[in-house]
Amino acid sequence: MNYTTMETLVGKIMLVADEQGLRKVMFEPRAEPDWQESETPFLRDAKRQIEQYFADKRREFDLILAPEGTDFQKAVWAELRKIPYGEVICYGQLAARVGRPKGSQAVGQANKKNSLPIVIPCHRVINADGKIGGFACGPKRKQTLLEIEDIEFGPNGKVLVS
Repeated sequence: MNYTTMETLVGKIMLVADEQGLRKVMFEPRAEPDWQESETPFLRDAKRQIEQYFADKRREFDLILAPEGTDFQKAVWAELRKIPYGEVICYGQLAARVGRPKGSQAVGQANKKNSLPIVIPCHRVINADGKIGGFACGPKRKQTLLEIEDIEFGPNGKVLVS
């Protein structure tokens, strides 16, 4: 595996890829002993696209992704990629989209296992009551990502959905 790091509005992140595609976006960079720091052409492109996202110049990613997970997790992640930039849905809606209308908790666990946050936008899923809900890398980072996408928050901290 190859990796590179970059500074973003949500802190330093590490991008990890191999010949299959982008494997990880890590908010708390820690390289494995067998990983090599190297800006391959693929990692340079991934870095460029993420920089464009943070500069409000990109709304969708055009990268080869290779996350590892169960079939259910991969189905959830595929649905996450369909949530448009600047929009949010609740966990229950996402569960219904993957054919598990009572599976909000399972969807939440799949979100937690998403190894490609930002690129697979798990931050666009919120609680049914409008609260931002959990995020494996902390609620402040999730709120920042939503604010980048012009999601507004009310004085009570809840997402304002139009």
